[in-house]
Amino acid sequence: MPELPEVEVTRRSFAADIQGATVLAAIPGKPLRWPLGIAPEELVGRRVQGVRRRGKYLLLHLDRGLLLMHLGMSGSLRFARTLPPAGTHDHFDLVTNLGTLRLHDPRRFGAVVWAAGEDDARAAKLLGNLGMEPLDEAAFDLGVFLAGLRASRMPVKQLLLAGRLVVGVGNIYASEALFLAGIRPTTPAAAIGPVRARRLHAAIRQVLQRSVDRGGTTLRDFSSADGSAGHFQTETRVYGREGQPCGDCGTPIRQLRQGQRSTFYCPRCQRA
Repeated sequence: MPELPEVEVTRRSFAADIQGATVLAAIPGKPLRWPLGIAPEELVGRRVQGVRRRGKYLLLHLDRGLLLMHLGMSGSLRFARTLPPAGTHDHFDLVTNLGTLRLHDPRRFGAVVWAAGEDDARAAKLLGNLGMEPLDEAAFDLGVFLAGLRASRMPVKQLLLAGRLVVGVGNIYASEALFLAGIRPTTPAAAIGPVRARRLHAAIRQVLQRSVDRGGTTLRDFSSADGSAGHFQTETRVYGREGQPCGDCGTPIRQLRQGQRSTFYCPRCQRA
């Protein structure tokens, strides 16, 4: 699943190129997770004012309303002056005078939803319960983070994945951040003291920013809107390395299951 770094990489790969574009056509394909919420022809003539990200949602701000786009489990976007005819797994084309933005999603868990604004009920339903933005230094408040850990009895990795305290720390990045902070994934969040909690706060920002810098993680088929693959997967410290020696202490990396997800950790470096 594309996580926060992949969505941010995608945003950066086309945001500047589509800004100021005029919509010429909106062409839905097979139904996605939620309906578009507007007749496609009503988008014609609107101008793209910019592209933001909130969690794993991309927000295309138009001069009237906005489009919220989510990549789901397997989705990706392409933006180019010319694209080949839409294929079986291409489910939405936003055709503009500067190029076409296309959502490709083999599993159809992605979404394109129109809303009148961020305070519209449709947008509020999707964005209202999202946690803090970890790549925004001002928004990722340390005090709020510490309080959120103290208030939860959940295993810390499960709390990070839930997205209500901090958004975008997906499975790969939670494993990596917990390794950097020296915290075992099964540790109850409330049992993490302030010193280690500060290390985790810093590690989350470090891991996510590094992934953005490396173009995201491409395990199967992720690529940005210009077709570039990510490279963060080549430098993970624990994720996907079961049985391999820890780069810090040499102890074999272990794997366990948490909530149907694979978790990787070093039993020596992450003792508690």
